[in-house]
Amino acid sequence: MFALIDCNNFYVSCERVFNPALEKKPVIVLSNNDGCAISRSNEAKALGIPMGAPAFKFEKFFRKNKVEVFSSNFPLYGDMSSRVMGILSKFTPNIEIYSIDEAFLKFEGFENYDLEYYCQNIKDMVFKWTGIPISIGIAPTKALAKVANRIAKKFPNKTEGVYLMNSEEMRIRALKWLKINDVWGIGFKHAERLKSININTAYGFINLEDNWVRKNMSVIGLRLKKELEGKSILELEEVRSAKKAIATTRSFESTISDYKKIKESDNFDDILNSNLREKIIEYLLNRSLALKLDQSILVHAGIPPIWSKEDVFYYSDHVKLNMQSLNAEKFIDSIYSNKPNKFTDSLSMIDKSTYAINALTRMRFCSKQGELDYNAKGNFNLNPLGYKPWFLHANENLKNTDIFFGHWSTLKNFNQPKRYHLDTGCVWGNKLTAIRFEDKQIFSVGCN
Repeated sequence: MFALIDCNNFYVSCERVFNPALEKKPVIVLSNNDGCAISRSNEAKALGIPMGAPAFKFEKFFRKNKVEVFSSNFPLYGDMSSRVMGILSKFTPNIEIYSIDEAFLKFEGFENYDLEYYCQNIKDMVFKWTGIPISIGIAPTKALAKVANRIAKKFPNKTEGVYLMNSEEMRIRALKWLKINDVWGIGFKHAERLKSININTAYGFINLEDNWVRKNMSVIGLRLKKELEGKSILELEEVRSAKKAIATTRSFESTISDYKKIKESDNFDDILNSNLREKIIEYLLNRSLALKLDQSILVHAGIPPIWSKEDVFYYSDHVKLNMQSLNAEKFIDSIYSNKPNKFTDSLSMIDKSTYAINALTRMRFCSKQGELDYNAKGNFNLNPLGYKPWFLHANENLKNTDIFFGHWSTLKNFNQPKRYHLDTGCVWGNKLTAIRFEDKQIFSVGCN
């Protein structure tokens, strides 16, 4: 059996732990640089505040309804997440930390246990030791555990926050209740396609022919169907398959495989051997992959054409929180990969994090669907077949947003509205470039 543990309104719950006066009040937590709502209390949800609500558009609404608004405190959330995950690991050695506020547990050898009672004890202990409320769904597969967790959260008075799905009757009833767009792993496009053929529930989905699902939703969709049918296909990702290291240094026992050979001097030894090492690492752990400057975005490489501003900061924040958690070492071991090079809603959170890191820090050329090319590094008119510079793809979500970026020292004759390129090759002896934010005037000095 699997269990999916989800911390309820996690960021808000963290704030309430240290400020109990917030209980029963509408509370929201804003994303990086106070952009949009990324966590809402039940009271805030009842007011109709949507996830991702832009703070500047809802400012009057917040004041009128006495909504408590907090800037995100990521070191706090990372610490509280680590405490919760540490407690969960005491109940079974088989744990997959799925995200900052979610974890899968696998109960092997628990045949003689009352799992509902056992998980009530987990829920009570997490709340007693951390003050964080959680919901738990228990089922024979990971996908069904997700469904069970949704039921536990949706009907807290009946379930007391724990729902055990352990019969065929319960499985069928749950799948008939669950809307297709709420099924874990089915993104917006697949949901719309399924609804167009009158598949509106998870139960309708599992009654489709396997061949149709595989043809239209790939093997990933077929695996999901099998999981919802009660056949366990997806195992825990306790330790990700070995991704290849980006470099070999005297401080890490790693090998170079998928990545091109680099010079022995191209490593982190100067930092790792510095007496300021701890301060430097602490500084880096508190940096984000993307920064919000008023209504502008500062990013190292670029933004995929399929992403909105909310996507940028959501995945940037997620990576930052994982880097600050006690599980950072495992997270870092999992993210060094060129795959996935295309973003889909069905990706696991660790794969979405890998894509976010590569897109925001390495991307130059991509397809209009956001598929990344890692090889081409020349000027923007030297694009590989099927790819264009990320900034030449239409992005309706960000067409009026100023974006400042670097990572492309070979970029010449660049002139794109609302896009500001600042990498002019100082590291290679060319120029160091800065921009005055108020009037966008460029300043450059030589680096020889």
